[in-house]
Amino acid sequence: MKNDTLKLKKMYFAGIAGAGMSALSQIAAMEGHEVSGSDRDFDNNRSSYLKHKLEKLSIKIFLQDGSGISEKTDALIISTAVENENPDILKAKKLNIPIIHRSAFLADYVDKFKTIAVAGTSGKSTVAAMIYEILEKAGKSPSIITGAALESIKKKGFAGNAFRGQSDILVVEADESDGTIVNYHPHSGIILNISKDHKDEAEIEKIFLKFAGHTGKLYVDSLGLNAGIFPNGKIFGGKDDDFKASDKKYLGFSSKFKIRDMEFLLPVPGECNIQNAVAAVRICEDFGVSLKDSASALAGYGGIERRFNILGEVNKIKVIDDYAHNPAKISASLAAANNITHSKIIAVYQPHGFAPTKHLRNDLIEVFSQQLKDKDILLMPEIYYVGGTTSKDISSKDLTDEINRKGKKAFFFSERNGIISKCAKLAEAGDIVLIMGARDWSLSDFAKNIFEEIVSEQRLPKEVKSDI
Repeated sequence: MKNDTLKLKKMYFAGIAGAGMSALSQIAAMEGHEVSGSDRDFDNNRSSYLKHKLEKLSIKIFLQDGSGISEKTDALIISTAVENENPDILKAKKLNIPIIHRSAFLADYVDKFKTIAVAGTSGKSTVAAMIYEILEKAGKSPSIITGAALESIKKKGFAGNAFRGQSDILVVEADESDGTIVNYHPHSGIILNISKDHKDEAEIEKIFLKFAGHTGKLYVDSLGLNAGIFPNGKIFGGKDDDFKASDKKYLGFSSKFKIRDMEFLLPVPGECNIQNAVAAVRICEDFGVSLKDSASALAGYGGIERRFNILGEVNKIKVIDDYAHNPAKISASLAAANNITHSKIIAVYQPHGFAPTKHLRNDLIEVFSQQLKDKDILLMPEIYYVGGTTSKDISSKDLTDEINRKGKKAFFFSERNGIISKCAKLAEAGDIVLIMGARDWSLSDFAKNIFEEIVSEQRLPKEVKSDI
């Protein structure tokens, strides 16, 4: 039934505000389909920015009460996050309307295009964005479906996590969290790394092995995983590989490095972003882009939303908003912050989902206990609950208590807004306030509120420099 979903005229997306679902709905609308959908975030007056961007593409938004589903609906598109008792699902079943999983819908797009699928437990969104921008600036007019908003696409007036180019090249962020990545058969696939996240490493490795078996050309980053388990992959990135970064220099919020004597200047910080860039350049080389053109494109890389974004600076206090949510990403973000300042880091981390937090409990405790310096401070609100049926048998306080027992400073806040004034009182010249977390669309506004409170506390308006 390949590509059958792409022939549907009227599509309805339940959970349309989700990162992956919103991207798919936008691509469908850009391709000329009649798209509508619903989301509990919209019902609760959250994510108004995204709702506005979807409506600009003539996507009609309904309440998530089944009212948007009718006999004229050709198919209901859902993700794993949508519960079986969701009113939209119940209405679709009552009317015998086909219910299609997001992964099957995306798989048809993967088959339709010359697709580059980016896989890995960390760095997918960034590498996909870098590949897209390199190909775009090389004149290849690619499309993209990803989970994070590219600033370059937002400047065109879109939400940022999807765009339909003019060529047959499509860049896709291939998410392994629900295992559906095995349904994709891309022209080219890249595997960046394997670490514990939604699943244990052994389980993720099995998923990636199946994905690799369905991929035309496979690229494997040997710095992020055991490349030997992918014998058919084109290996890059490791110290013994021909294609790798050398002469690395960390310049605060940017970095320099070389690939085969070609110098790259990257306007985002951290070792992880150097490796992300190497991955993007490697695959773009096989799509006909020279190292010189890749270097030129990455020098102007616009970045993606909530990936170590500087929200503002006052009195040498920097406030940074970051998507880090699993141990590997938290470690990378803290390392990048430590490369920038010798002063203390005030880390704010909001766990998301009770089941994921329970699964990662010991690893989260370990990463904060190991990565935080004695002078650093961790502030943690309660676990973000996105709805649905789950056992709430763990609290953020369980994490902060254990981190304190291991000798680091960690504080639990039952009310998140209490963190805003606490950050303002703790922050001193040279400090970095690093806000981390995922899934919660309000985190960016929360981070901006922290910056504004710090500005007020410092009472130095003439020195304020802000992008917000």
